[in-house]
Amino acid sequence: MNAVDPLLQIEDLKTYFYSGDKVIPSVDGVSFHINKGEIVALVGESGCGKSVTSLSILGLIDSPGKIEGGRILYHDLDLTRLSQKEKLQIRGKEISIIFQEPLAALNPVFTVGYQIQENIMVHERISKKKAKAKAIDLLIKVGIPHPEKVYQNYPHSLSGGMRQRVMIAMALSGNPKLIIADEPTTALDVTIQAQILQLLKEITEQQRTSILFITHDLGVVAEIADRVIVMYAGQVVEQADVYSLFDNPKHPYTKALFNSSPKMDQIDEELTAIEGAVPSPFEKPMGCKFHTRCPYVMGKCKSISPDLEENNGHLVRCWLSTENAKSEVT
Repeated sequence: MNAVDPLLQIEDLKTYFYSGDKVIPSVDGVSFHINKGEIVALVGESGCGKSVTSLSILGLIDSPGKIEGGRILYHDLDLTRLSQKEKLQIRGKEISIIFQEPLAALNPVFTVGYQIQENIMVHERISKKKAKAKAIDLLIKVGIPHPEKVYQNYPHSLSGGMRQRVMIAMALSGNPKLIIADEPTTALDVTIQAQILQLLKEITEQQRTSILFITHDLGVVAEIADRVIVMYAGQVVEQADVYSLFDNPKHPYTKALFNSSPKMDQIDEELTAIEGAVPSPFEKPMGCKFHTRCPYVMGKCKSISPDLEENNGHLVRCWLSTENAKSEVT
């Protein structure tokens, strides 16, 4: 799938962890791009490698983990080759992150205003007075009522939705070109979730900020994403624009995700669970990584891993896909 206006390009990323003499391929040859002003959803069950991918982009993989291969190109700058000092100049200013649980991410001993102000001063040479004014302006921008009062509050005194808005304000404080949102609405009720999603869409539209939105919730994906990347066991198994994916999912894993998600018009029907579990990173199966749970498994699936192939802009890693099926040996 060709990049229209690429801001970030990930090429064959391999991030491995080490435990004694064992090598754990958490992210195993992942490739995708994010265009300017685009919201890309990264979807999959827990343990599929979504968060490790995002941490790799930010240069936050610590021992015993290591990026062992591939490139992460931001404006043609390979982030995997930067020094720690150079990474700090990118992180928070060019690329920022919104975490799933803001109460754990925010420092409990400082007011939220102080934390936003400090983040501004790290990236801009301005006075404390101007940084404070900008922090309050950011609180207004993310829809926080009485921003001067909230500026003086500690994280624990705010509701979950308010804390998440503070995290978004902090993410915006460096005027980033890319925001990584790691399950930012999971802990929120549906009303607040809708407000946060709307806020993120407005940020993208008004500031041309790109967003990598990490989630397991297909309802959220339908609401916010332009394009969807489905991951399983450290690999991309399907990628398409949101309309194509929802209208015609091609990979058996993507289909299983849809079948296991609740639907408004099927309230009385039982959900279809995906049998089995995501394979342990210590013992990933040979061949297609999904074959141990796939209802359409063939002999070839158990020994040979299919490539990620494109068909009319829709990428899929499956022997049943149109292009791969041509070479199927019965």
